Amino acid sequence: MYILLMVAVIPLLLLLSFANSSQAVQHPQESFEQIAKQADAARTINHLNEAVQLYSRGVRLRPSWSEGWWWLGSLLYDQDRFPEAQAAFGRFVKLAPRPGPAYAFLALCEYENRDYDGALQHFQAWSKDGSPGNDALLDVAGFHWALLLTRKGQFPQALYLLAAKARKLGAAPALVEALGLPSLRMANLPEDYPPEKREAVWLAGMAAYYSTQDEFRRSNEYAERLVVHYGQEPNVHYLRGSLLRFQGNWKAAAQEFEKELQISPDHAPALVELAILRLEASQASDALIPAKRAVVLDPNNAKAHYAFGRALLETGSYQESANELEIAKRLAPDSARVRFVLSNAYKHLGRLNDSKREQAAFEALQGKEEELAPLDEKLKSRPKSDASP
Repeated sequence: MYILLMVAVIPLLLLLSFANSSQAVQHPQESFEQIAKQADAARTINHLNEAVQLYSRGVRLRPSWSEGWWWLGSLLYDQDRFPEAQAAFGRFVKLAPRPGPAYAFLALCEYENRDYDGALQHFQAWSKDGSPGNDALLDVAGFHWALLLTRKGQFPQALYLLAAKARKLGAAPALVEALGLPSLRMANLPEDYPPEKREAVWLAGMAAYYSTQDEFRRSNEYAERLVVHYGQEPNVHYLRGSLLRFQGNWKAAAQEFEKELQISPDHAPALVELAILRLEASQASDALIPAKRAVVLDPNNAKAHYAFGRALLETGSYQESANELEIAKRLAPDSARVRFVLSNAYKHLGRLNDSKREQAAFEALQGKEEELAPLDEKLKSRPKSDASP
């Protein structure tokens, strides 16, 4: 089990705002009222098994009793009775107008019950609802959400969540292992990857962990050990390049991405990063080939279309540039940098109204987190005290 710590029960007053969707009953049955009072009393004095039985009777008598479903789910969760807790939280989220933290608890139960797709869906719903809950819930839910993102191959998003946990929780073994998997682009959960990969995952996780702490000397030590022992494995040089990019060593980072491409010629993320580094070094013509190759390999990658569109713009192919940047805009509508470059492409084409529109969108998006920003920029812009997912 990868739950880091059990989540403290949230006070009833906080939860009443999430539990007010019960349909009013004009003439409640006396037996239900008695059972509800007895259930609350048993829970208050920690007679938890009795409370579970009473809440179960209460929700059978009144299935619309959302507060009863909440407390039943919470008590079952604390007893590691995850299938039953999942059913209770599932009923609660259907009843409450704003389920709040119940989405996260439901997702955690689904994770333990190996319903990974359902868990990922409910973690996303929890995030859209503002990620409500106490610090303990934020930690455990954010951690498990990152594990599921890794399993889905959404490695940058997983690393983004885990980096925040690393700054707060330190180098816990489970967290280091969780960092190592997306760092090596392994779409696995901690319990299901090959045992012979464990040392490589640990080295990658430690390199990533110390990078989140801005301890670059220690990060480099582990990354170099990883390269020495596993330098012919896919994604090792890509990780090394990403860490060097984080440190601002762009020339060395580009060399590592080139080494990755010698091992994995179709490595789209390495192609994208290499193209962008060449653009930043004013080598637009040299960026065209890797950027175009990345677009072919990964046509739904907004960052690849952005890099290719920018390289085309800077080499004078304005219409082709606009075409690529429009695709990037469709894939990442909230990216300020895409809007800025697209505005310039339209200006070169004489489409002044379109250019002004994209410039206005760029200005409106400034100050917000850049959707296409690499992990290093996101980490640098995120307050170190921020522990939310």
